[in-house]
Amino acid sequence: MFQFTDDCLIGIKELDDEHRRLFSLINQAMDILNHTDSNDRCTQITHLLEELTQYADTHFAHEEAYMEQIRDPELLRQRMQHSLFRDKIRDFSFADIDDPGKQQQVVTDLLNFLAKWLYHHILGSDIMIGKLPPLEEWMIRDNPCEFTDDYLTGIEIVDLEHQQLFCIVERAYQLVKSNDVITCYDELLSIIHELTDYTVTHFADEEAYMEKIGYEGLAAQKNAHASFVARLESINLIELDENPQKYMESLIEFLLGWLINHILYSDKKIPVQA
Repeated sequence: MFQFTDDCLIGIKELDDEHRRLFSLINQAMDILNHTDSNDRCTQITHLLEELTQYADTHFAHEEAYMEQIRDPELLRQRMQHSLFRDKIRDFSFADIDDPGKQQQVVTDLLNFLAKWLYHHILGSDIMIGKLPPLEEWMIRDNPCEFTDDYLTGIEIVDLEHQQLFCIVERAYQLVKSNDVITCYDELLSIIHELTDYTVTHFADEEAYMEKIGYEGLAAQKNAHASFVARLESINLIELDENPQKYMESLIEFLLGWLINHILYSDKKIPVQA
């Protein structure tokens, strides 16, 4: 079964309740698949997947309306991600449910995808809803990439690597702030690749430390880390080519916002080993 854990809570009750319901529907489908007689299974799973699709549409509409109301700069990207979720369900071959030889594997693969997508989407995107300032307010700040004492966890290797992540993001930020993204395009791509590689290294070090001290929040941290890396790896170079200035402003805002939020509300909970 797929667990809706506290690390998936984004702090907006209506959306949290709807996320919990989506996980419940996925688990109901998995339960039917594993414990229902094959004669009834096809009809029940089909109906439940249809309910899941309809509920997801309702949830996405609520989420997008909320983001539009608060002028959240990630709204456009959220709409694109929601569309991908719908496409996956729409492309699912319900005909294969009728085939006893394919039913188990096909439905299991779909449910695993949906649960994984939800985890990554909540921890990589939804967790930031309402936590980023409107885009037009972001770029006028003197230095939003400054690493302050507020971000210190007291764990030496973690703090040093966090500072390095901020430095990498700041290099990209300074290029974007110069409004010369097209001229610096290749350099920006290089920085993004460097950020991705260093982030993977940092997460591995951080997870190794948490495992060493037996930290109970390790699983949640791994989910959050995987979601952030997936976001980095999903950077759309076509969209970057079409409107590099706006795309990079939005990307840097998200990356820095996610890092700050994750450090303050997740990493600072990690115990310091004596």
